[in-house]
Amino acid sequence: MDTATARERLEEMRGQIEREVDSIYLGGGTPTVLESAQLERIFSAVRRKFDVSPTAEVTVECAPGTLTAAMIESLLRCGVNRVSLGVQSLVDREAAAVGRLHKRITVLEDITRLRAAGIANINIDVIAGLPHQTAESWEFSLAETIATGVPHVSVYMLEVDEDSRLGRELMAGGTRYHAHFVPDEEATTDFYLAACERLHSAGIAQYEISNFAREGLESQHNLKYWTRQPYFGFGVDAHSMLASATPESAAVRFATPDSLEQYMSSAGLPGTEVSHRSAMEESLFLGLRLTRGVSLTELAARFGEEALEAPRAAIAEFLAAGLMEQRGDFVCLTPRGRLLSNEVFERFLLADTTP
Repeated sequence: MDTATARERLEEMRGQIEREVDSIYLGGGTPTVLESAQLERIFSAVRRKFDVSPTAEVTVECAPGTLTAAMIESLLRCGVNRVSLGVQSLVDREAAAVGRLHKRITVLEDITRLRAAGIANINIDVIAGLPHQTAESWEFSLAETIATGVPHVSVYMLEVDEDSRLGRELMAGGTRYHAHFVPDEEATTDFYLAACERLHSAGIAQYEISNFAREGLESQHNLKYWTRQPYFGFGVDAHSMLASATPESAAVRFATPDSLEQYMSSAGLPGTEVSHRSAMEESLFLGLRLTRGVSLTELAARFGEEALEAPRAAIAEFLAAGLMEQRGDFVCLTPRGRLLSNEVFERFLLADTTP
């Protein structure tokens, strides 16, 4: 889809597009399997069509073991200043059990090479609840992660759903893909809580349910999602949210086709206008993902005091139940509330019954 066509379709969906960009994020998948020339073409196109700030945070997701010297040089030419490594575990047996091709030493070597090249803003992803994981092996992964000195860590709990072969096998009660060695839900929860404590003690503070960072090195790109700032996605099955060009709605969401064939055929972008009520709900439950929580004063100023009537009733219930706490005009989840965050967020959606 060329630029003119994209702009026409955005106008049809009544969305606003801004040229100024202060954050670029390339991922998921493994962008570093591309050839250097292909990667550089992508960034060249973005910089040609948008005004990228000289201080923009530019992140690329990388699989450990794909960062050759040539690839790191290419990342530098592209202006990349942040790398997110999909490590999952620093215990070789656990990483292998979920199909990761790297070993612990690979991760450490990649971090050393990135730092030597001048890219020190590095994130490590780890997952609690992997096959073969124990309290001891999880502690080892956490200790190794902290020892690397990376400024940002993402901690996820293994999700059991139909979108992965391991999830499907777990749901079926099978033994393929090491499914019978997956820790139970209680153990996985304990691992997550241990990570919160260990990372905090190491000066890597939790600022979002799954994300931890040293002061000033939080992911600026991901903060955009949680604070409902506009973002524009490119590629197959890429999602976007742009400000609305009309006062009747708060924003416009749309996604590109999820198949390469449809994407290449320039199929239409199905857009959805986000009502002001939905925008308020999103601001509430996305903001509650952040450790600092949400300012009720700011919500009232943006959406009107009457829009908060139903959410205030739910907030009072969660405060009484110990799932939320209030600090000044901010409300936030407690540690227990973060563990039950999906149930909390669902309640806020159900709280608003106005048409």
